[in-house]
Amino acid sequence: MLYYSDVDRVFQALADPNRRRMVEHLAAGPLSVSALGAPLEISLAAVVQHVQALEACGIVSTKKTGRTRLCTINPAALAAAESWFSARRAEWEVCFNRLEDFLRDEKGKKK
Repeated sequence: MLYYSDVDRVFQALADPNRRRMVEHLAAGPLSVSALGAPLEISLAAVVQHVQALEACGIVSTKKTGRTRLCTINPAALAAAESWFSARRAEWEVCFNRLEDFLRDEKGKKK
């Protein structure tokens, strides 16, 4: 059995463009499953599967009220991915700063 970290689950869930669009729509506020799927050209069954995938990694939570299932975004679930990007950004900046210093030294040698 494969075990995934939180960041793996988030990236796996956000790998699908329909799920990313759903997250974008939920950023404006809670939506029912049917309203969430309305702008997408997929069946309601497919919308439900996408919501379940987002719910499994914690990005989305749902609550059933009567016959309506309301979806809300959980921004804290995206913290794992944000943290991963921040760490990589710091590493990249160090490399780019070294490259900039090297190129500046090379340019100075040519004069």
